[in-house]
Order: sequence, then structure tokens, then C-alpha cells
Amino acid sequence: MKASKLLLALVAAFVFFSCNTVPLTGRKQFLAVSDAQVNQSAAQSYRQLLTDPKTTVIANTTDAARVKRVGNQLAAAIQRYLSQNGYGDQYNFQWEFNLIQSKEVNAWCMPGGKVAVYSGILPITKDDAGLATVMGHEIGHAIARHSAERISQEYVAQGLGTAVGVAANNATSPLVKLTSQLYGTGSQLALLHYGRSQESEADRLGLTFMAMAGYDPHAAVSFWQRMAAQSNGQSQPEFLSTHPSDERRIADIQARLPEAMKFYKR
Repeated sequence: MKASKLLLALVAAFVFFSCNTVPLTGRKQFLAVSDAQVNQSAAQSYRQLLTDPKTTVIANTTDAARVKRVGNQLAAAIQRYLSQNGYGDQYNFQWEFNLIQSKEVNAWCMPGGKVAVYSGILPITKDDAGLATVMGHEIGHAIARHSAERISQEYVAQGLGTAVGVAANNATSPLVKLTSQLYGTGSQLALLHYGRSQESEADRLGLTFMAMAGYDPHAAVSFWQRMAAQSNGQSQPEFLSTHPSDERRIADIQARLPEAMKFYKR
């Protein structure tokens, strides 16, 4: 494609798809994919993961109940905030919270509110506030539409801009195929990697979300300090990582505490 045609295609894309505003942070972002498209792909991948014979979903335990309780409290507080601030009609999340048996220290939230917590992270979260820190951060990615943003970047980067008009309405378009590829199918769940700026934004959102749900945001500092300690100093240099360094993350969270505390009610 000639540069002039690509430029016209990109301009058309920006005109066709309005810029989105991230709740709370107010950051503007360009999205070339709809929530319906991303959420559908995410929900399918989530369901495939949960039903995979290699996946053990923990149920009917104290830990499983904690994940659901903390998750539901966060979801209720977030939905209340979104509704009160004019975002209510922009999010149609079908929330799910599941605890998965795994030694991996991890948790994630897919678009549409599909959350998984791995049992390996529970010794580090320690309590409800620690768990709210993790889940609030991961939900922050979903509320900020970071997955859709990354998919949009890939979409444009691959030179699919000329198909933007068709992609908006055609379920078999290259855009939808790209969305599915980035999430993966079956047991190979290919979650997107977020950049450092998105990780920091998710930290900021998660800190406020946990405060809205009644969890002291100061607990986030303790949690990330525990995370840093368990890495035994083996983390990559910040410029080589998609995540902020432990020191940067903790410092940024401490700087954001006054903002989050405005939403905190015991």
C-alpha cells in the first residue's frame, strides 16, 4: 500500500472511530475495535480455559469464596462509580471470578470482567486487602480497555486500515480474526502483554477501585513490597520489561495514595 493511501486509511479510521476516554484518569485513547468484538473473543477464551481438562478451578473453599467476595465488592463499587460519572452505558460487563489451582504467581482480568486468580499468588496477597490490590489492578486494565487499545495498535500496524469500514460491521473481518488470534483459542490462552504506561494506569485505577470497595489503599504498598521481596532481586531492568520496576511502581503508588484516599470509606 502506498504511503498516501495508508495515511488516508488511518485518517478514515480516526474519523470513523471516536476517541475513547479512560474513566478517572481522563486519558484519551484511539480504539479501532468495539467492546462487543473484544468481549466476545475474551469470553470464549475464558470459557475454554475453565473447561480445559488441564485447568483445575477451585470451588467450595474459603479461598475460592474470598476471591468471589472481594471480586463482587470491587465490581459493585466500580459499576456504581461508572454509573454516577456518566460511563454506565459504556460498560456491559458480565463479571466472573474464579480461583485456579496453579503455582504461578499471577492473576488477570479479561475484557468484559472475566477474572482469574491463581492460587500461587494467595500467600503473597495474605488478606482481603492484598487480594483487592491484585484484582483491582487487573480490573483496571479491563476498565481502561487496554486490550482493545493494544489490538487497535496491532490492527493499524499490520496495515489493515483500508478494511476499517468493513471491519466495523463484518464478523468475519480481519479485525475480528486478529482479535481472536491475540487471545488464542483452546488451552493456549494468549493473554496480551501491557506496556509500562498501561501498567501504571492500571495501578492508579486499581488503587482507587479498592478504596471505593472499602479496602485501605495503603495495603497496596505492602503487597507490592512483598512481591518485590519474593522476586529475590531477579527482576529485569525496567527498560527491558513491560512492567515498571518494583521501586518505580511502589513510589508511584505512594504518590497516588492521597487521590485514592478521597474514595476510601471504611
